[in-house]
Amino acid sequence: MNLLLVEDDIELAESLVARFREAGYQTEHVSDGRVALSAALDGDYGALVVDRMVPGMDGLSLMKELRRSKATPAIYLTTMAGIDDRVQGLEAGGDDYLVKPFEFAELLARVRAITRRSEGSAVSKLVAGRIEMDLVRRSVHREGQLIDLVPQEFRLLEYLMRNVNRAVTRKMLLENVWDIHFDPHTNVVESHISRLRARLNDNFAFDPIQTVRGVGYRLLAAQ
Repeated sequence: MNLLLVEDDIELAESLVARFREAGYQTEHVSDGRVALSAALDGDYGALVVDRMVPGMDGLSLMKELRRSKATPAIYLTTMAGIDDRVQGLEAGGDDYLVKPFEFAELLARVRAITRRSEGSAVSKLVAGRIEMDLVRRSVHREGQLIDLVPQEFRLLEYLMRNVNRAVTRKMLLENVWDIHFDPHTNVVESHISRLRARLNDNFAFDPIQTVRGVGYRLLAAQ
């Protein structure tokens, strides 16, 4: 598998490239965000490891642009450790978020995890009732009408569609959509569900996202 490492700390990058290659990953390194975007769009990478603060184009902007056309798994590797930083990174289209300093064993495990998830979701389209999601083009239609979603709303709907007609808890959503494995004591799930409902139900009478009292949410396929 080919990896693209986007990191402007040259000493760290050289160490990571060597260790990834020892682990069996063909790894290319770039230190500029714009160069990284061009490489990611043109190349065939199994995953990206992206520092948020790189010259040319920052990691958030890189991911937002990449997600317009490609769903390559990506993990941030950064010193920005706040909960808002994590949420911003995942909303921009990242699949995971690891804070520096870190252990290489954890980074390797996370890269393997996001690539496994990608391999396990080889289908290119998801359908739930009259909602269709194209995982390659990153687009959503309801009864033929295009639904414009930001990256984190897309991830949230994707998780609901992969669990159609099944109740999912707030904890499941935090862990699988935001990669947050603790309670941040914010309404991040509720606010995103509200915004997703507003976009999904524009011009439609039926709300397919059901609130399951005391449990969480369920996406209904019968519409």
